[in-house]
Amino acid sequence: MPYKQPVSALVVIYTSALEVLLLERADHPGYWQSVTGSQDEGESIDRTAVRETLEETGLDARKCRLTDWQKQNVYEIYPVWQHRYPPGTTHNTEHVFGLELPGRLPVQLSPREHLSYMWLPWREAAEKVFSPSNRAAILQLPERAKTQIPPNPPFAKGGIA
Repeated sequence: MPYKQPVSALVVIYTSALEVLLLERADHPGYWQSVTGSQDEGESIDRTAVRETLEETGLDARKCRLTDWQKQNVYEIYPVWQHRYPPGTTHNTEHVFGLELPGRLPVQLSPREHLSYMWLPWREAAEKVFSPSNRAAILQLPERAKTQIPPNPPFAKGGIA
C-alpha cells in the first residue's frame, strides 16, 4: 500500500441550524470526527474534500455549499497513524472546508472507515471530537456560517468532477 501524503482535507459538514455531522472511526471506536482524508497524488485539495466527503458519507459536496475556509492547520501525526506516511514524516498540513447542507441528509457510511454517525448541535459536536484542530474548526462554525462567501470559481463553474 502506498504511503499517504502529509496533506489532508477536513470537511465540517453542517446544517443551516448548525447541527454538525460526526463520524465514529472504525479503527478506533469512540473516536469521533468530521470528514477527513489525505490528498491523492496530483489531486487538488478542493477535489480531495469532494472525494473524501463522497467516500465517507455518500454526500455529493458539489451539490451543496462547499467552502474553502482558507485555513490550514499543521499538526504532529499521531504515533498510532505514523506508519501510514513516508519514513521521517512527522507533521501533516490540514486544509479546512465547510459543507453546508439545507438540513440533515441521509448518510451512507463507508464501513471500512466508520462505524456510525450522529448529528449534534455545534457546541456538543466540538466537545465530542478527539482532534484539537477539528474542535477548533467546529467552534468557528457560527462565525464562518454567517460570513461564508460563495464557493470558489471551480465549484461555481462545475470544475470539480
